[in-house]
Amino acid sequence: MNRQIKVYIGDVKRFVGTLFFNALGNRESSGLEYSSEWIESNKSFEIDPALPLKYGRVFRSNKEGRSVFHGAIADSEPDGWARQVILRANGKYRKEMKERGISFDDSLLNSLDFLLAVDDFSRVGALRFQDENGVFQRGGKGKRTAPPLIELDSLLRATRAVETDTETAADLEYLRGRGTSLGGLRPKCTVIDQDGSLSIGKFPSVHDSYSVTKGEVLALRIAAAAGIQVAEARIVESEGTPVALIKRFDRGLHGERIPYLSAATLLGIEDSHQIHTYTEIVDALKRYSADYRADVEELWRRIALTILITNVDDHMRNHGFLHVEKNQWRLSPAFDINPFPDKRRVLKTWIAESIGDAANIQSLMEMAPYFGIESRRACEILSIVEGAVARWRQIGKEIGMKTSELNAFETAFEHEERHSARRIIQLING
Repeated sequence: MNRQIKVYIGDVKRFVGTLFFNALGNRESSGLEYSSEWIESNKSFEIDPALPLKYGRVFRSNKEGRSVFHGAIADSEPDGWARQVILRANGKYRKEMKERGISFDDSLLNSLDFLLAVDDFSRVGALRFQDENGVFQRGGKGKRTAPPLIELDSLLRATRAVETDTETAADLEYLRGRGTSLGGLRPKCTVIDQDGSLSIGKFPSVHDSYSVTKGEVLALRIAAAAGIQVAEARIVESEGTPVALIKRFDRGLHGERIPYLSAATLLGIEDSHQIHTYTEIVDALKRYSADYRADVEELWRRIALTILITNVDDHMRNHGFLHVEKNQWRLSPAFDINPFPDKRRVLKTWIAESIGDAANIQSLMEMAPYFGIESRRACEILSIVEGAVARWRQIGKEIGMKTSELNAFETAFEHEERHSARRIIQLING
């Protein structure tokens, strides 16, 4: 298989270049070639640090632990939940065709199939892909994409059916293409909020032992109280079930698309299984940030919060950047922050290689100079973050959490590192 897909960017569909895809059995490769139009424009930029703004095709093959596509493209691939929906929909289609004796393409889905299965309207970031037939949206012209918030009940029922293996072809057709790259394996769907903004609806899993959706909104509200820029979030009820509604930050005030890169892409991380550090992000910010000082301080503040609320899923794809101009980027609002009361307090992204995976406030304070933050300022930031975390029960009640629901999160918020933070604050402030 050899295919050529045109790559555009933004609502005005500026032509970026051509994506070449080749597949032979399990072996896949891709390449991106910028258009002369993109290279010669003074408004253009490298869509990925691994794709320098020059003529010629840049190749990439599929290796274990990484996508066959360059990071900027891979960032818009369907996540684990969306892939599950796509696979099940394809399986039901194949079964139906066989039962009806209708001939069809019996080849297995490849990486390009998954990439193009994502809804063009709700695809993360600003990149857009047009197939050989001139189609951006796999579903076809005129087909509605992201459903309105009023359909949340239907979305919830469909996602539950998938989780319990009782889904129909109609359920899968309803969900297909409406997933997102931001959020992993948990059930979710892109929806249009009442004000017309694009949002992610995150649903409880049938396997949850505590209210994960309320916990995420709680964490984001605490982060905002700690002075962190976060994705707007609230709880909405669907058939008596709490759904976390999180506003997409890769869209502007009028819905315009904003280019997005994960930290993994900005840093050129190839293997998702390798250990990486926050100091690596600091080094990348020196090169790419449009406001280095503000971003590194924001990053340090987020690490403090991560430790104090037991957010143990802080991997490199849960940090992102939004494009500003040329090859300059800024930290995106924080997202996918969750307190984990049932997990050991360790970091997926280490503070520094010498520290290891320890979620340790003292170590974070010792690394403040690497972030360009002097001791008293670090203490001031820590005091603000700890003060916000100390109000976790109050903030939880403000978003409608019951006492029993809050009690389930206690070990995520009440632990030795909170005590350590208070001791450090008292010591430095004298």
